[in-house]
Amino acid sequence: MHGSVESEKAAQLRIARAQAYATPLKDFHPGAPRLFRDDTLWPWFERLRAEAPVHYCSNAPIEPYWSVTKYNDIMHVDTHHEIFSSDSKLGGISIRDAPQGYDWPSFIAMDQPRHAEQRKTVSPMFTPEHLDELAVLIRQRSGKVLDALPRHETFNFVEKVSIELTTQMLATLFDFPFDERRKLTRWSDVATALPKSGVVESEAQRRAEMSDCASCFTRLWNERVNAAPRNDLISMMAHHDATRHMDHDNLIGNIILLIIGGNDTTRNTMTGSVLALHENPEQFAKLRDNPALLDSMVPEVIRWQTPLAHMRRTALCDTELGGKLIRKGERVVMWYVSGNRDDEAIERPNDFIIDRARPRTHLAFGFGIHRCVGMRLAELQLRIVWEEMLKRFDHIHVVGEPRRVYSSFVRGYESLPVRLS
Repeated sequence: MHGSVESEKAAQLRIARAQAYATPLKDFHPGAPRLFRDDTLWPWFERLRAEAPVHYCSNAPIEPYWSVTKYNDIMHVDTHHEIFSSDSKLGGISIRDAPQGYDWPSFIAMDQPRHAEQRKTVSPMFTPEHLDELAVLIRQRSGKVLDALPRHETFNFVEKVSIELTTQMLATLFDFPFDERRKLTRWSDVATALPKSGVVESEAQRRAEMSDCASCFTRLWNERVNAAPRNDLISMMAHHDATRHMDHDNLIGNIILLIIGGNDTTRNTMTGSVLALHENPEQFAKLRDNPALLDSMVPEVIRWQTPLAHMRRTALCDTELGGKLIRKGERVVMWYVSGNRDDEAIERPNDFIIDRARPRTHLAFGFGIHRCVGMRLAELQLRIVWEEMLKRFDHIHVVGEPRRVYSSFVRGYESLPVRLS
């Protein structure tokens, strides 16, 4: 990346730091999407961790919410589902309630016992034995996509690599028509997009596109439920007692959850890994000299990227956290992106260190009953794509500033301009 771009970024962060430390804590709105789009969130969360690790925001264009910003406090919320609810009827898992008429319930937005009953229907997809089978396919596809990349010209890594590889895997997991697989990417983006993101022009457009998604998967469901069981996510749900008879909204909610989960985590961490190694060339040199470090680099880059910045809960009763009284019914936002930079839990958390001693000490997949069901597949995809890139390319040059997603939920990228050598 050119020096002028880097100096511009440094200046932007200096301004953000000055604003964060000049703003009264009572006026903090750390969930403002622009902070994430501009990558200026860090000083705001740094100050919260130091001065108000459990912070109440009542001065925002959305409903008031608590921010939980330190590692151990986040762990407390995530592992006490009897106190902090994920139920979509109470608001669900995002800082903003789902738009009216769009709230299809999924097992990630359910409490026990329904959550576990529905989650276990898809967990066989992610057993070690099945991941070994998927690894062969991931390697074949990674090689094919990487071999087709242009040399000595600038291209968008997000579009050519991250989206393509993750969408191919999604199509496989659902046994979705392969030539229509980009619909899955679009539906994932539409499902999580904010009104000002530019992804959709209106809530009416969002509902129309997601209705198309629902219609498509209803057809696939009807085919699979009347056929012999197969090894894909739709068939697994169609032939399991806990999900076979779920209502239509619940079905579509679970499918959208699995699309988003299979898309966002891997796609954005794949892009983030290229950016992280570009910004830390000494770490890239270390990796080139010793590719076995991929085993620790993969969890480190997942921590570094934190592809889902937060998860939200709703208090089921009055409770105390960090010396603050949280009332029944109040929304509680766990900022994973902040907990992953907490120096009381992680040594030198602002540094990207691919041979970190304890790289799995991170919150990016959540904890407790809602820990990401597909996390091992995400790690597998990242490791294999880097094994294949290291075989082919001496360096991946980032030649411009990334364009980030306008969201405080998905920490993602719209584009990352690169050149290969």
